[in-house]
Amino acid sequence: MSIAFSLSSEEDELREHSFLHLSLSLSLALDSDSINRQSQFPSPLDSPELDFTPALKILDKKKMEKEAKKEAFRKYLESSGVLDALTKVLVALYEQNDKPSSAIEFVQQKLGGPTLSEYEKLQAEMSDLQIKYNELLATHQETCRQFEEIKNSSKESNGEEGPKDGL
Repeated sequence: MSIAFSLSSEEDELREHSFLHLSLSLSLALDSDSINRQSQFPSPLDSPELDFTPALKILDKKKMEKEAKKEAFRKYLESSGVLDALTKVLVALYEQNDKPSSAIEFVQQKLGGPTLSEYEKLQAEMSDLQIKYNELLATHQETCRQFEEIKNSSKESNGEEGPKDGL
């Protein structure tokens, strides 16, 4: 029984050795193939004539400037109370048992803005007021034109003399 064991152990060693030899040969072949390919098609990044250091410095500088802008904007939002207000509104929305059908309207209402129906009503009112303004402006212009006509006709009837007191 010990003989069979030693034979199987020798077979296992032989198999393992063969496998290692095959793996090593395969990896060497792949490495030599990649070396051959690299010599045929050199990477432009490996070229000693190309120096990407200035370009990388510019990219790093732009990235740092962008990060600084983001940080400044975040501080602005925080100092003006926007972050706190939005956080409170979002927490209130999260804590709602029955979620509203329109989250946007919920946020607008909580921030003090009009609802969609109120907004549409205000738009209609503004449109009506714009029409009334245009009508009043046209009436005013017509009244001014009539005033100028009366003024000119009175000058002609009085011999084109203006008032003596300077008015």
